Amino acid sequence: MRQILMLAGGGIAALGALAVGVSALVAPADRFADCRTLTVTDDLGAPFTLTRSDGVRVTDTDVFAKPSLVYFGYSFCPDVCPIDNARNAQATDLLAEKGIDIQPVFITIDPERDTPDMLGPFVEAFHPQMVGLTGSLEEIEAVAAAYKAYSAKRGEEDDDEYYLMDHSTFSYLVLPEHGFVDLVRRNEPADAVAARTACFVANA
Repeated sequence: MRQILMLAGGGIAALGALAVGVSALVAPADRFADCRTLTVTDDLGAPFTLTRSDGVRVTDTDVFAKPSLVYFGYSFCPDVCPIDNARNAQATDLLAEKGIDIQPVFITIDPERDTPDMLGPFVEAFHPQMVGLTGSLEEIEAVAAAYKAYSAKRGEEDDDEYYLMDHSTFSYLVLPEHGFVDLVRRNEPADAVAARTACFVANA
């Protein structure tokens, strides 16, 4: 059974699970068909230039030189971001045990507070290979829009430095030369994420 998802506006609308005729929705040439649990109707991702947590400007080609689990969040996040990033880090280690080299990537949705100096310690706390990316507000809005990652300040937009952000919680599996290939839902455990990622890497 394959679940069909369509990303629209700031969120993701589930169209339902189809048990019959789903093979017609997957192109015969799709080398990843056996790996997918979702069919995403949107073509996600676009070229970008952002600032890495060490201050170096990097492009999407620089970042996605190896398979990557990409997450949009912010370092001041009190709940879901730490859990989701820890899961992606654990999946990275599980894959490393099998000789599969991937990297977790964290793209901030809060560039006003998440400067490179702030992001460095944050990503290092989760995994030594985690890549932290920030940029100008315009750059972040552009890359978030390309992946249809939703975010918004919660409550009144004032000078309160302790504001929270609402945001989507999917991770995105991105492969070199293939770009975005699959979504990872936040309720998926690390071992399931690792197994599915290994399938995509093996078929790349």
